[in-house]
Amino acid sequence: MLKSLRSRIAVFFAVLGPGFITAMVDNDAGGIFTYSEAGARYGYMPLWSLVPITLILIVSQEMCSRMGAVTGKGLSDLIREEFGLRTTFVLMAVLLLVNLANIAANFAGIAGSLELFQISRYVSVPIGALLVWVLVVKGSYNSVEKIFLFASSFYVAYVVSAVLVQPDWGLALQSTVTPVLHLDSGYLVLLVALVGTSVAPWMQFYLQAAVVEKGIDADRYAESRVEVIVGCIMMSVIAFFIIVACAGAIWAHGPRQIQDASEAAMALRPLGQYAYILFAAGLFSASLFAASILPLSTAYSVCEGLGFESGVNYRFEEAPIFYWLYTLLIVVGAGLVLIPGFPLVRMILLSQVLNGFLLPVILIFILVLVNRRDLMGEWVNSTFYNAVSYATVILMVVLSVTLAVLSI
Repeated sequence: MLKSLRSRIAVFFAVLGPGFITAMVDNDAGGIFTYSEAGARYGYMPLWSLVPITLILIVSQEMCSRMGAVTGKGLSDLIREEFGLRTTFVLMAVLLLVNLANIAANFAGIAGSLELFQISRYVSVPIGALLVWVLVVKGSYNSVEKIFLFASSFYVAYVVSAVLVQPDWGLALQSTVTPVLHLDSGYLVLLVALVGTSVAPWMQFYLQAAVVEKGIDADRYAESRVEVIVGCIMMSVIAFFIIVACAGAIWAHGPRQIQDASEAAMALRPLGQYAYILFAAGLFSASLFAASILPLSTAYSVCEGLGFESGVNYRFEEAPIFYWLYTLLIVVGAGLVLIPGFPLVRMILLSQVLNGFLLPVILIFILVLVNRRDLMGEWVNSTFYNAVSYATVILMVVLSVTLAVLSI
């Protein structure tokens, strides 16, 4: 029995990477801004949403990981084969635009976090862009994955900063188990943004592509499934502490909107120098981390969907479209941040809302594919997975329509 347990643990660490990295990088600059805005504007009240969000995230990520292990193909690849090139092209075009806004948001996070320490964005953003480009273009999948796993450890900064703020833990725990829904456009925008930033469409494409590139198959999938679930739970735990930190540091002294995530870090300064530095350091690490993953995910998705070679195990000359697209996304995303007066904050929140609008569309494609017995065999969805997924689609459509009506 001990030998079997040791064998399972060894296999778990062998498959560790895709699920954990995908979930953790979801707490990017756009996500941190959205969670900070939730805490600063509505206090502990939105915490309840993290419970259903975690369930939705686990189900959606597990489906894609399972499809990658069973079929050996990425999600874009399967969509092209099953739904045709025209549908795939339209879907990839929409995903490209939404992800570009998210990429710009992460370079804004790099700029904002280092401007707190008097480092100009005209220095930090170009250097950051060069670092993430060299990391992927000059590395292999294994080397890139190890760096990403190490970068994930920096998220503990948010846990420590929340503790240093000394928030109302009783109210936080009570709010986590007490659902509150208001027909207020601002609150509904926030809920859609919370789902959109926590269960972002790009995650489904990146995770499945990473599972395929890592070589995880159906025989090793049980351990990979555990890794996916652990990553999703950890993502929600970090989100919880970000909301709590901002509720304790900002909302408790008067609810207000914030302009960016670096403003949330500034609000922690009167409560302790360490809390402020940790929050800012976490923002920088998360932004740099996501500025690598999001262009990579987009390049994976588009190249797979359109039938081009993709993957960091290829050299530049072997997958030129993949690497040139990755490069272009970094250049444009970083360039937007350097344009004086560009409405970046509004674009960040809009990108998270667009994620929420796009999510049900992506989930429908996933559900059709994962329930195909000729494609998945015995690995088709269970009744529970289908129930959660279809409920999510319906919920997001209802929220989106309600938001549109209230806006009109």
